Amino acid sequence: MVVIKSLLVVFPILLVLTFTVTTQAARFVVTNKCPYTVWAAAVPVGGGRRLNSGEMWTVDVAPGTKGARIWARTNCNFDGSGRGHCQTGDCGGLLQCNAYGTPPNTLAEFALNQYMNNDFLDISLVDGFNVPMDFSPTSNGCTRGIRCTADINGQCPNQLKAPGGCNNPCAVFKTDQYCCNSGSCGPTDYSRFFKTRCPDAYSYTKDDATSTFTCPGGTNYKVVFCP
Repeated sequence: MVVIKSLLVVFPILLVLTFTVTTQAARFVVTNKCPYTVWAAAVPVGGGRRLNSGEMWTVDVAPGTKGARIWARTNCNFDGSGRGHCQTGDCGGLLQCNAYGTPPNTLAEFALNQYMNNDFLDISLVDGFNVPMDFSPTSNGCTRGIRCTADINGQCPNQLKAPGGCNNPCAVFKTDQYCCNSGSCGPTDYSRFFKTRCPDAYSYTKDDATSTFTCPGGTNYKVVFCP
């Protein structure tokens, strides 16, 4: 009876400890290595922050978070109340983003502690490209990072050029062929332009097979602009 009572006391404590360990927030360190200022954004947690060249921003993200994005905004002006506008990646004119950004913007996307307690991560060019990016794990034995560092802005096709960036064709043409509204689309010449320059990044909505990566839940990450 004493043994059973001891186990009844210890077992709930072990459950609490296990729950604490497995639900620890993931830490994202966002670094601006561009030779210019960017305004980093993180949704649904973090909001936004100005990052001068060389500055870092740490964002802790709760386990189970999904549909999350981190991106850089460029050529922004905000007033003292945090209202203004950015040339690329603008999120409703707010310094503290609570919605996704306006294309073109290079995206680090992730969902934490999902199927089999894995994190799923990608770099997406489905909203176009504005700033080169590295999105990589920094702990937990996970070593496979993702990079998109090509000169996409400089080589952007004329039809996709935008102030400060390069649009994905969906944003320009808004047709099913490019936006995959029917769910049956395939690669196009425009999506191949992005894919050949950044093979690990999403080039169109259905580009899953070569563009989604996983790490064990509880991994920490870095997002570097202009790595």
